[in-house]
Amino acid sequence: MLTIFSIPKPFLGHIGVIQRNAIRSWCELGPACEVLLFGDDQGVAEIAAELGVKHIPEVARNEFGTPLVNSLFARAERLASKRLLAYVNADIILMDDFPQAIERVPWRRFLVIGQRWDMDIAEMLDFTASDWKCRLRAEVLMRGVLHPQLGVDYFVYPRGLWGEVPPFAIGRTAWDNWLIYRARVLGARVIDATEVVMDVHQNHDHSYTSLGQKALDPQNDFLKGVEAKRNLELAGGPSHIFDIRDATWALTARGLRPKLGVVDLRRHKDRLPALLPPTGLRFRLVHPLLTLAISLCPCLHRLHPRRVARGLRRRASRLLSAFIGN
Repeated sequence: MLTIFSIPKPFLGHIGVIQRNAIRSWCELGPACEVLLFGDDQGVAEIAAELGVKHIPEVARNEFGTPLVNSLFARAERLASKRLLAYVNADIILMDDFPQAIERVPWRRFLVIGQRWDMDIAEMLDFTASDWKCRLRAEVLMRGVLHPQLGVDYFVYPRGLWGEVPPFAIGRTAWDNWLIYRARVLGARVIDATEVVMDVHQNHDHSYTSLGQKALDPQNDFLKGVEAKRNLELAGGPSHIFDIRDATWALTARGLRPKLGVVDLRRHKDRLPALLPPTGLRFRLVHPLLTLAISLCPCLHRLHPRRVARGLRRRASRLLSAFIGN
């Protein structure tokens, strides 16, 4: 069903503990989920052998020694045995709701993303306990914090979705935001699965990069360093920095629904210049349509929030979804 791939940091200290937790949780998803670990940093080969997952040490790197996203994604597509792929950060714990959510997506071209839950975890989880998932969920609800919509830690997509990917430096800013922008440009349905997927991010500092160098070094700063600035240039600038708010669909307990609330419509309207040529016919049709829809939303709720709004939303969704990224 699904190939999960990642490129862990060195397995040192606390980061080693939480990465082991994360990768072990992926293995617990069962044989339907294949796991690929990339890179030759300390401990990666050993953990792959211990857990019985595939290890691919060779990944192209830039002049700073940082792995490149285009190489990682291209190799994952070549080596994956499943049609669907999922890039997941190596500090993210996944549970059964993750593959279950993906199974509910009926389309062939899509991108699934979602907000993470941040929580402090200092020790190895006991995966031999039959109730480890229930206990973890309870702890997350008590102590965890839902991360803002700016951060994305997993991307689920079908093989061949992206086309050509720029040589972004992984672990630096902008490249993950560009993937959302790229999916929208390609007309793929971008789905926010936050409501039905609890992915757990184990809090850690940024003391070390994949090279073991201090991230406080300005050159290696993942937000403002040389590689981060280059990533932003490769992405096409700030206008191409998309996040979870730019998803066009939401996966809920009741199923998939288009994101057509007032806030969503305003967001779609603001993003139009980045997605469509402002002088093109499609832009000139969609922009006033979104403006009209935004102005009508309050009126619909005054008339009858359930009966009237539901019927009109159903009709409007078919029209609007054709323009805001399916």
